[in-house]
This record gives sequence, C-alpha cells and structure tokens, in this order.
Amino acid sequence: MGKAERTRQYIIEKAAPLFNRKGYAGTSMSDLTQALGMTKGAIYGNFKDKDEVAIEAFKFNLAFINRSFESEQSQSPTGTAKLMSYARAYRKIYKEVLLNGGCPILNTAAEADDTHPKLHHLARQAIIQWKRRLVSLVEAGKAEGALDADTDAHRFAETVIALFEGGGVMAKVTGQESYMESALTEIEELIEAIEA
Repeated sequence: MGKAERTRQYIIEKAAPLFNRKGYAGTSMSDLTQALGMTKGAIYGNFKDKDEVAIEAFKFNLAFINRSFESEQSQSPTGTAKLMSYARAYRKIYKEVLLNGGCPILNTAAEADDTHPKLHHLARQAIIQWKRRLVSLVEAGKAEGALDADTDAHRFAETVIALFEGGGVMAKVTGQESYMESALTEIEELIEAIEA
C-alpha cells in the first residue's frame, strides 16, 4: 500500500466513527479536520468531496460488522449453526459497535432516508444483502433437514433483522444493553423454534 492509499485509509478509519455518531449532516468539515488532524486541503487531496468520505466511511463501518459475522459463520458447520452465529458474533462486537455510534445501517438509513440518496441506497442495499444471506441460510438448513420445511425464510429473515435493529436502537436510546440482549436471545429462540 502506497503513501496515498495509507493516507486515504487513515482518513476513512478516523472518519467512520465520526460519521456514524454524528451523521452526514451533523459532521462538518471542521469536525473532520479536528478528528483527523489534517487540513481541508489534505482531505480533499484524497477525496473528491465530503460525500465520498461519508460513503467510504459507511462502507468501512459495514465491513467491520460483516467481517465479524463471516468470521463466526466460517467456524459453523451447518446452516442452523451459521444462523446462530449471527447472535454470537454480535454479542462479541456489540460494545465496540456501540462505542462507534451504533449500527451503521440503522444510523445511515434513518438519517439519509430523505436527505442523501447515495447513502440511503447503500443502507438499503446492505439490508437487502443481509436478508438474502439469512434467507439463503434458512433455505440451506431446510435442504439439510435441520430446519422445519414449512419455515417462511423471508419472514424469518425480516423478523431477525427487525429484532437486531430494534434491540439496538432501544439499547442506544435507553442506555440499557438488556434490550439488545433480549433481542439476541429472542433470535436464538426463533432459530431453535424452526429446528426440525
């Protein structure tokens, strides 16, 4: 990695939690220059504009969560175990996610819905991909005979995503991790309930 690539990566890594906590509109160039210890010119020497920094920051935050899920899933031999790995992975990274402002999908979707079409599109695509992965795991579990053949994979995936995001927002708003823990436990119980 060359110097320009390292600088660009440094900017993304430092800007990611800032954008996740304050949002696109709430993060000023002054916030970025202060957090990065760089001038506006140095930032714009590596990025076209604030939009590009925000988009790359979102992708960075999302990649952290996806890597955690993928790491847990790679250690899980069956579709059912891979489903359970979502709750396990999130328990491991929850405090770090919270320190960095919470779930980047939820934060970005809530803020960018009416204000930033590119970020809204990325958040929407992240949810669509998440749902596809969950549906695929349920279908694999059904094919293995490990999950009830009558399970509606789409409804299951939507419920799991809603529990993740709802538990996260309630925990963040109230400052009580018990909301997230309850959501994760409910997800595990839903998985157990569809086992064949």
